[in-house]
Amino acid sequence: MKRLMAACALLFVAAASSPALAQSRLDFRLVNQTGFVIVELYVSPTNAKSWEEDILGEDVLPHNRAVDIRFSRSEKSCTWDMKIVDEDGDEVEWTNLDLCEASEVTLRYERGTPTALID
Repeated sequence: MKRLMAACALLFVAAASSPALAQSRLDFRLVNQTGFVIVELYVSPTNAKSWEEDILGEDVLPHNRAVDIRFSRSEKSCTWDMKIVDEDGDEVEWTNLDLCEASEVTLRYERGTPTALID
């Protein structure tokens, strides 16, 4: 499993962020345009050797819905990988995503090819 750089690396926020949380330069909005319901979501630095825990927990992310992803302010890596597990148990990975300049990441999966649009 890819590591998330210890327990405080990522926080998942399903609604609008709390003003009390300090913004990290890696925070972004994740939009699901895969055509699937995402039941598990993993985000880890590209150079990590294993995945950590599912950041959705018991939540799911339906197609055409979005969530805000929050990082610890101490996180340094810009290049990250994402893995989803859909409602059928299928896994799809996106690699080498530069999150330092991203405010929104849209995941797509068309004809067996994962793509990400980064704004």
